[in-house]
Amino acid sequence: MVSAARHTDPGTMRAHGTLLARIRRGVRLRRLNMSPGVRIAASTYIAPSAMIQTHSDGRSFGGRILVSERGIISDGVILATYGGVIEIEADVYLGPYCIVYGHGGVAIGRNTMIGAHTVIAAANHGFTRIDVPMNAQPLTKEGITIGEDVWIGSGCSILDGVRIGNGVVIGAGSVVTKDIDAYMIAAGGAASVVRSRQGKLEERPSARDR
Repeated sequence: MVSAARHTDPGTMRAHGTLLARIRRGVRLRRLNMSPGVRIAASTYIAPSAMIQTHSDGRSFGGRILVSERGIISDGVILATYGGVIEIEADVYLGPYCIVYGHGGVAIGRNTMIGAHTVIAAANHGFTRIDVPMNAQPLTKEGITIGEDVWIGSGCSILDGVRIGNGVVIGAGSVVTKDIDAYMIAAGGAASVVRSRQGKLEERPSARDR
């Protein structure tokens, strides 16, 4: 149900790095910490391919990225503020190619493990009007809170407005759209038609009429 997230003890991983690699990581960390709004603890490992962004898509959004001690930000991870705050507490693992969008704010508690290819998106596109393209409608930005000692399997989607309690386990591939209480185990997320933007389901036009 849950894909393994953390494979390597952070102390062991750093100990096995070459002196040159450690020097390069230190230089990069100092450069990142010179960026406005970015504060990353010296004991945190950030993979060379990970991206720490207060600017995205050719635009500067501001916001803040705060990462506490002994974290691991693995290969291909993207932390993008989009004007919000991403706050990651101590001993958090973000697996390869995780994406965290901070629009409405994202807080991740200590000792949490997040598996590869998980997306945490603290915003949602408006779609109430059908006469205006969805990319021109305002975003909602409620924010996401993930508690301490949480295990999120690979390939999950955590959507805006969600609160995940301490000690929760979320199965790989799950789509989380509602709050999950502390110490619960949750899994699943197959898409199904829930309603139509054009009214009741029985009144919607057929595919050939769209």
